[in-house]
Amino acid sequence: MRILLIEDDPDLAEVVALGLRNESYAVDVTATYAGAEELLRLTAYDVACFDLGLPDGDGLDLVRRLGRDPDLHRPRRSLVLTARDAVTDRVAGLDAGADDYLVKPFHFAELVARLRALGRRGDGHGHGSTLRVGELALDLAARRAWRAGRELDLTAREYSLLRYFMHHPGDVLSAEDLLEHVWDANANPFTASVRVILSRLRRKLGDPPLIATITSAGYRLEAPR
Repeated sequence: MRILLIEDDPDLAEVVALGLRNESYAVDVTATYAGAEELLRLTAYDVACFDLGLPDGDGLDLVRRLGRDPDLHRPRRSLVLTARDAVTDRVAGLDAGADDYLVKPFHFAELVARLRALGRRGDGHGHGSTLRVGELALDLAARRAWRAGRELDLTAREYSLLRYFMHHPGDVLSAEDLLEHVWDANANPFTASVRVILSRLRRKLGDPPLIATITSAGYRLEAPR
């Protein structure tokens, strides 16, 4: 899952981004309205986390624009992270189009739980914190994975890649799709390429193979019929 974190407090942004990367999320960070605009023009995020009191604008205006500005990629889900705690502020945030609203200060564990919940919305394959596709099971809270009851020993990147495939079973995903959603702007895709990580993941998943190569198109996690 690739996350956009819009936060003008540099210390908080650094701590949250580091924590989310440790949870196997890909995270891009910006401190300004203009910076968020630019990133949203370039990248389709799975979740965007909006601070509202930005130095060059109101994050709520940006949330409102997502549904009507064709130049901006609308994230699959939006979460407001703000110190504005009045009921009217919460209502305004949700009415503007945000999927969730979390007031600062917050516990990091709650933020991660809310991100897991947002990631599960609409995928139709999970129950609680467990994501299931055929023989595969992924515990989103514990970051553990199994195939047919056999636990898989995955690195953080392999886990993130498998999680993205399991959110899109049966879909053909290009290498560009995988780079965009599993790697963030701080990662060098040439030193940890899709091909290398995917090869390791396939080997750990075992036989029969679950991830097919679609010639000239990308890769597909075979969904159960």
